[in-house]
Amino acid sequence: MTTYLTPQQLTDRTSAAVGAAVAAGRALGLTVTDPAVLHDVFSVVVHLAPSPVVARVPTVLPRPDDLAALDRRQRDELEVTQWLADRGVPVLAPSPLVPREPVRRDGFSMTFWAHAEENRDKEPDYAANSESIPDLHAALRDYPGRLEFLSSAEPWFVSEALPRLGQHPDLIGADDLERAHREWRVLEPLVRSRAAFEARFPGIGLQPVHGDCPPANIFAGVDGDRYSDFEMITLGPVEWDLAALGPELEAAYNRGARRNGMRELDEGVLRFVNAVGMLRIIATLTLVPQLPVLLDYLKPSVEQWRDTPFAGGLDS
Repeated sequence: MTTYLTPQQLTDRTSAAVGAAVAAGRALGLTVTDPAVLHDVFSVVVHLAPSPVVARVPTVLPRPDDLAALDRRQRDELEVTQWLADRGVPVLAPSPLVPREPVRRDGFSMTFWAHAEENRDKEPDYAANSESIPDLHAALRDYPGRLEFLSSAEPWFVSEALPRLGQHPDLIGADDLERAHREWRVLEPLVRSRAAFEARFPGIGLQPVHGDCPPANIFAGVDGDRYSDFEMITLGPVEWDLAALGPELEAAYNRGARRNGMRELDEGVLRFVNAVGMLRIIATLTLVPQLPVLLDYLKPSVEQWRDTPFAGGLDS
């Protein structure tokens, strides 16, 4: 059976992340007397009060010990958000009070961001958010940094996770896991190879995209909405940022695309990214021992996946 972290172990991990963030902030010259945890799911996000700086400390990771890989991803995020901020795009920007680079401390790798006051009374409007994503895509088109093709799909993670899930029948049944393996054999070549993707979907341009459901990662600030959490920034089709969001939000995106003079979402590419997104959800079951509450969030998606066409219909 799967062994889950206990509530005390989860509390201890959060405390360790906060302690590392405080120590790192003080070492960088920040005054930190009243740290406050703002968010604690996949990362512990800490306001290093009274300094106007927020530390984000990833704690739930597929490879917790591979800080070098995390460091590379964090550097891409810091560079792209600063580049966007310099061009007036509303983003949560890196803090100007510390060097713009990840900091390692006590087994964690963290980044530092300018504190922004959240409008906690504002309910998310995912349709409006989706309609605004073409604005972000238009801004990202000219980003000069080098990004890997569909790195946010993390094909290595799916390839490692599916065999491991065979040891955890309490997380996924044998029939579901067998289907996931078969689907991945169809989808993996298109995820790993830009050439294979472009051959299957000719004429679909690639560009920098957010990589991690940007309509759900818009921060409601008291001074206006800001795009946030570019941890999965990648090179890919714009459809990747709308994976698994459904027809209503796809239509909202298309309205924004028309307003920007951009192409609308391609149905074939949507089927591809939706199918890959579902397999990433299956792979994420391997993180449940690190974050037990995840299981409640993932189960409905697994049930939905059973009713979807095999590999998004791409096997035909």
